[in-house]
Amino acid sequence: MISLKVDLDERSYPIYIGKNLLGEKDLLQPHIPGQQVLIVSNTTVAPLYLQQLKALLTGKQVVEKILPDGEKYKNQETLNTIYDTLLQNRMDRNVTLIALGGGVVGDITGFAAASYQRGVHFIQVPTTLLSQVDSSVGGKTGINHPLGKNMIGAFKQPRCVLADTNTLKTLPRRELAAGFAEVAKYGFLHDEAFISWLESNLDAIFSLNDQALAYIIKRSCQSKADIVAADEYEAGKRALLNLGHTFGHAIETEMGYGNWLHGEAVATGMCMAARMSQILGWISSKDVDRVENLLSKAGLPITPPEQMTKESFLKTMSVDKKVKNGVMTLILLKKLGEAIICNHYGEDKLNQLFNYYQL
Repeated sequence: MISLKVDLDERSYPIYIGKNLLGEKDLLQPHIPGQQVLIVSNTTVAPLYLQQLKALLTGKQVVEKILPDGEKYKNQETLNTIYDTLLQNRMDRNVTLIALGGGVVGDITGFAAASYQRGVHFIQVPTTLLSQVDSSVGGKTGINHPLGKNMIGAFKQPRCVLADTNTLKTLPRRELAAGFAEVAKYGFLHDEAFISWLESNLDAIFSLNDQALAYIIKRSCQSKADIVAADEYEAGKRALLNLGHTFGHAIETEMGYGNWLHGEAVATGMCMAARMSQILGWISSKDVDRVENLLSKAGLPITPPEQMTKESFLKTMSVDKKVKNGVMTLILLKKLGEAIICNHYGEDKLNQLFNYYQL
């Protein structure tokens, strides 16, 4: 087992990474201060891992809430059903909510924990590659709104994160690729050596080699933990983690939540950000090719959907969380392995980008 730490002073917490962690009774219990536990999962994950998780919680009053599976259910209506379960079972301020699932389950459970009785305990047990390397770490929680993804939420750090790599063995290939997009992101934004490693080890990753999986999860989580420790509430540096997300969230919103997986939309968004960086003269066409080739070989889309237009991108991007004082902020690449926060790119350059994709 590998253990990392997200260093946030008194709210610091460990990330446990390894095989068969859902069989380790001593990992979760120290992070559950009270007797009441609500496990939130979904209809896909619960039949696979719920009983294993419950076996770790002997001596606790355990209630389960099973949500429908899919990004389209990450909304206020589903959130209210979690509150209903908490209230119907008279769960108090010492309850611990455990998210067992992917990014949707983690985000909505975390937001429930942040807001129920103004904040209760929270643990992440992510079961997808995307949630293990990204969404389970850092405390961003929330739900979607019809006009924008993740527009309603709160920062809520978990008490611990338990990433059992065995859960990736039941993950569909498309979901594995979607998670890989977030792994590659860490290389593009500040770790060119990691890009080279991923290019050389793609087959090992997608054949679910245990060592390769543990390595990419560890390296990704360490990267994110370091950034979150430096900028927990995204006042500056943490925004770099949104590489590809402004374009990607527009795709998710306009195409209908769940029709494009988050990682698929982010992959295309990162290609668009790379192309925009080339238009600005910061990186070369060979650099853009490198971004596109890595993501394409992983089975990810690298061009925006035909149904989208320049107008649909701009409409949705205009309500993105990174808009400040009416100016849309983009995360771009000063060079491959060095991302920057940019709001002075020029409307003409953005138009060139949309023209390149014939939008």
